[in-house]
Amino acid sequence: MTSATIESSPAEHAAHQASTTIEVDSEVGSVAGYDSDTGSTSLSSSIRDHSFEFGRRYHRYQEGLYQFPNDEPEQERYAETVLEKVQKLTKVREDMKHYALVTAMGDRLHYAPIRDDPENILDLGTGTGIWCVEMGEQYPSALVQGVDLSPIQPTWLPPNVKFLVDDAEAPWVYPTDYFDLVHARHTVQAFRNYLGMLKQAHRHLRPGGWVELHEMNYTPSCDDGSMPDDYQLAKLLSLIGQGLAAMGINLDGVHNIKSQLRDAGFVNVRERTFKLPFGPWPKDRLLKKVGTYYQAIAMDGLQAIALRPLCKGLGWMPEEVEVFLTGVRKHLMDPSIHTYQVLHVIYAQKPQPS
Repeated sequence: MTSATIESSPAEHAAHQASTTIEVDSEVGSVAGYDSDTGSTSLSSSIRDHSFEFGRRYHRYQEGLYQFPNDEPEQERYAETVLEKVQKLTKVREDMKHYALVTAMGDRLHYAPIRDDPENILDLGTGTGIWCVEMGEQYPSALVQGVDLSPIQPTWLPPNVKFLVDDAEAPWVYPTDYFDLVHARHTVQAFRNYLGMLKQAHRHLRPGGWVELHEMNYTPSCDDGSMPDDYQLAKLLSLIGQGLAAMGINLDGVHNIKSQLRDAGFVNVRERTFKLPFGPWPKDRLLKKVGTYYQAIAMDGLQAIALRPLCKGLGWMPEEVEVFLTGVRKHLMDPSIHTYQVLHVIYAQKPQPS
């Protein structure tokens, strides 16, 4: 790596690494362990109810729309200690996934060129809400609202951050021409009608506002030929895709997003991609950090992403899933296998009136 690269900003460094072949660190050996009144529901005890399947907890509000758990093991992957200014209000467990993605993106929460003083920002499928909390810190001028099917967000919040339990595919209760930014991360497999969601975002964005989507290409990639033909993670993800397809969900929907944005009426469609390695095998310091976290995230989340698609979609027994995951974990922890997934950051603008 050149000194110019080392001295570049995190965003410039991330952009450079995303466009080049990942160089392997030859010294890496063994890997360490691994409020609306028209249909929304407020965070009340009446909806703090969950269903249990295969030994894991799932949301019950609009049950069946989201096919992955929301219990404590799942939340631990989606919670990070909040910024110092809000630590006096709440502390959430470290969110490795959020940290890994933000680090891979060059320490940026978004790429859409929104104005410096936005007024309204919406996060769809907010999870534990950490993105909203950090956006509220970055943009104190904005009211940042997060929407999710599960009430698992912190209850002590900055004054400009708010959470609602609601179905983002139902008609939105917000005014039209209202938001400066609508953001969604890892929701392509959650929405049955992704185009419909984009059309709603278009309707409720102010003219000139932006939508930004962070979605994965789940098929593992490899730059150096080290991925074996029988790579078990690739097999697992293929099976998950089949199981979700049987349930009416397209795991590979990331490839349709740009055309769907245009169909929904957006212009200035842009895309950036970032590599997320499985493990600390990259030589580059940024990717090594991202890979260390991403490997741990994958190891910890295998059961969560596999159970419903394989058991409900393909008819497997939970015990069969656990046996299969043994081989997946072995390949994930093998430092001689240098694989990664690609994060797609896609953003587009609602046209200004002519």
